[in-house]
Amino acid sequence: MTDLRVGNGYDVHALALGLPLVLGGVLIESEFGCVAHSDGDVAIHALCDALLGAVAAGDIGKHFPDSSEAFKGIDSKILLSKTMDILKGKGYHVVNADITIAMQAPKLAPHIDRMRESLAAVMGIETGNVSVKATTTEHLGFVGRGEGCEAYAVVLVGK
Repeated sequence: MTDLRVGNGYDVHALALGLPLVLGGVLIESEFGCVAHSDGDVAIHALCDALLGAVAAGDIGKHFPDSSEAFKGIDSKILLSKTMDILKGKGYHVVNADITIAMQAPKLAPHIDRMRESLAAVMGIETGNVSVKATTTEHLGFVGRGEGCEAYAVVLVGK
């Protein structure tokens, strides 16, 4: 590889009672889910932004606007797949991805391996090249109060 690039991404969503909680492409049992135009998967949205940023292709809102009915309720794995098409169209592939999800509850540790497998499958890379970590904010801020969740992603891509 002669051309390596790093991208970072961030996403945040409010939480509301009775909505499904999807993180890293995995449906997680919870009383609360993300308020969003799509399925609200903050991990995938941050990952898409990181991938698009790495190849200077804008951001998730540019490619998948929340004003479009085409993306209403969409499975974010589809958005990640379309993002991978953009990446491949520019001649790049994912070397590795590292995602951190901040959420007070529920505990995400039991779901991490399934998230890694789900994301790796969509990106077409080995599970060992995908890291997903979960943290709380020790009851501080909007995340700590259970009002929302956020995710950060960093990727390395190569040509």
